[in-house]
Amino acid sequence: MSVHLHTLDNGFRIVSEDMPGLKSAAIGIWVTAGGRHERLEQNGIAHFLEHMAFKGTTHRSALEIAETIEDVGGYINAYTSREMTAYYARVLEDDVPLAMEVIADILLNPTFDEQEIEVERGVILQEIGQTFDTPDDIIFDWLQEASYPGQPLGRSILGPGERVRRFNRADLAGFVNEYYGPGQMILSAAGAIDHDAIRDGAERLFGHLAARPVRPAQAGVFGGGETRREKSLEQAHFALALEAPGYRDDLVYTSQIYSMALGGGMSSRLFQQAREKRGLCYSIYAQAGAFSDTGMLTIYSGTNESDIAPLANLCIDELRRAAQDMTEAEVTRARTQLKAGLLMGLESPSSRSERLARMVAIWGRVPPLDEAVAKIDAVTVAGVAAFAAGLCQGGKASLALYGPVSGAPDLDALKTRLVA
Repeated sequence: MSVHLHTLDNGFRIVSEDMPGLKSAAIGIWVTAGGRHERLEQNGIAHFLEHMAFKGTTHRSALEIAETIEDVGGYINAYTSREMTAYYARVLEDDVPLAMEVIADILLNPTFDEQEIEVERGVILQEIGQTFDTPDDIIFDWLQEASYPGQPLGRSILGPGERVRRFNRADLAGFVNEYYGPGQMILSAAGAIDHDAIRDGAERLFGHLAARPVRPAQAGVFGGGETRREKSLEQAHFALALEAPGYRDDLVYTSQIYSMALGGGMSSRLFQQAREKRGLCYSIYAQAGAFSDTGMLTIYSGTNESDIAPLANLCIDELRRAAQDMTEAEVTRARTQLKAGLLMGLESPSSRSERLARMVAIWGRVPPLDEAVAKIDAVTVAGVAAFAAGLCQGGKASLALYGPVSGAPDLDALKTRLVA
């Protein structure tokens, strides 16, 4: 398997990796524009635009877009994150050119039909409503907002309903004009592909686009804070975040290994202490999430109203203890889990094409897998312990609570306990 990276004269990037033995491929375009690129009055429009992608072009109706891909047994979809919006398909080898042409069509020739906008507006408002009925979903939006207050990075990807109700055709077209230039598009493909054919197709489909200045996102600054929402629910939901490294930080792998040892599986400290030994919860986990310039180490759990205080305090105690007695066995296990997750995930062409696009967006290149594995292997027990100690002394944290949470300690109390 070999990675090929090519940039057209207008800044449009093409990255691909052939995976011998496969009969299918994943192909898509990742646009380096997501929720964090929106101005306040635009909040939610990147996601609205993604929804409109399949609602018709000057060449195809919404039904024809779906039929064109599904008639050849393929699959097409899209998603919006805080840093990117992706439009991708999975098809058989012979249908890669067709998939590329359809994706180009929906990106370059959308009609933004007024009737379709109204239909999709209703769908998105339903989606927003659904998140409020899913406590272990909405609590992370509130945690993000508390972590990055007053910043685009802290806002919900879906946006507030009152703004979604006002978006119109001009708003959608305006965001495309601002952020969908060729320098912010990455065509990524993996599987049964021919890089030269994809490069030539990209030149034909996107080479005519005029280069535009790339608009950078506002830098993310972890601030911290607390949000507490009382509601009569079966469980009290608890989410805590500490500032963590971004993708470009050398400590990003240390952060991931630490979070895995802390709460990444059934053998992790949080799972063993909170669930197995004390029965305080059914589900508990920790994860390290990274953006290009900042990150968050997050702990989440749901528990009974009477157990929210001991659960919150236990999480803090485990954070503090990890700085004192992290073992070689735990770090070795976490390193192995992280490498296995990376390598197993890349057996899928869809996962591989997504990684290719993400690496090009972050680094401007695709680091070899051996390089990533070497960096994982280089993480030591002393490094993890030092990272854990830094978290405890860092002073920046955020807390989100939802449900019957009147008995939960506040953020100041938890921060005091963390440095005790």
